Amino acid sequence: MVAIEMRLPQLEECRHNTDTTKVKIFSGRANPVLAAEIAEYLGTGLSQIQIKNFSDGETYVQVQENVRGHDVFIIQPTCNPVNENLLELLLIIDALKRASANSITAVIPYFGYARQDRKTVGREAISAKLVADLITTAGANRVLAMDLHTGQLQGFFNTLTDHLYSTPVLHHYIASKKLADIVVVSPDAGGVERARVYAKKLDCPIAIVDKRRSAHNEAKVYHVIGDVKGKNAIIVDDMIDTAGTIAASAQMLIDEGASSVYAMAAHPVFSGKAVENLKNSPLKEVIVTNTIPLCAEAQGVSKIVQLSVATLLGEAIGRIHDDRSISEMFE
Repeated sequence: MVAIEMRLPQLEECRHNTDTTKVKIFSGRANPVLAAEIAEYLGTGLSQIQIKNFSDGETYVQVQENVRGHDVFIIQPTCNPVNENLLELLLIIDALKRASANSITAVIPYFGYARQDRKTVGREAISAKLVADLITTAGANRVLAMDLHTGQLQGFFNTLTDHLYSTPVLHHYIASKKLADIVVVSPDAGGVERARVYAKKLDCPIAIVDKRRSAHNEAKVYHVIGDVKGKNAIIVDDMIDTAGTIAASAQMLIDEGASSVYAMAAHPVFSGKAVENLKNSPLKEVIVTNTIPLCAEAQGVSKIVQLSVATLLGEAIGRIHDDRSISEMFE
């Protein structure tokens, strides 16, 4: 695994000095390294909080410094273990609400349960909506999320929601490689819009993989729509879960004549045999961000490159506190 801290020129130019005297950054246990990077970007430290588990598994949270009248931000992706990290986020929000924080923003770099956003068969839960309701009910005044599985998830929250994209970080890295004859590949029909964004930035065509899902975490790749022969193919997606489909897509692209295949995704979920699938695939590089910390197995794979999104999140937090535009970051 290669870890790279990305400094984005467009953000360095607009970076402003946020007065952090009334800002508190708290971290849950899901991704404390990212939280520390965000606090460093803002020129402050992480605030003190105690989080522990009782012998029966119950989670205990105590805020250990004064937050009355402060704008507080909680950095907590709801990644594996999903349920534990989600409950921890809710308890931190509740503790801060009861401590009279002026405002509470749940910074969720990765929003778990996002794929359960509709009923696909009878009598199943729309879990994404329930989780969004829980976060609001706990006391969050605002949600700051990154690369939601679908854009309409913003409407699931009955509170202010800001949606960030890791596109600047991922694009900056792949553009720095100066690859020739690029084609951006969507791993399914649903990701075409995302592929178009990258294709426009890289000034290249797109291709689509015909993928059909037969069950949860199971999908089959049938054929490629578009010309990939002799090109450097870049598969773009919002997350890599078991990596079975993306590995199969990479092999199909090679079989169709692609010179090389890269994969880019915001969220390295990496469940099941994901790392093994990536290692055995023809992918030249797997480029992800640090919205989710990598497991030990993934850290030992040289083709996995992890980029930091701390600059993006830190800048957004500063702008929220200062009542400045977040959309300007992506213009």
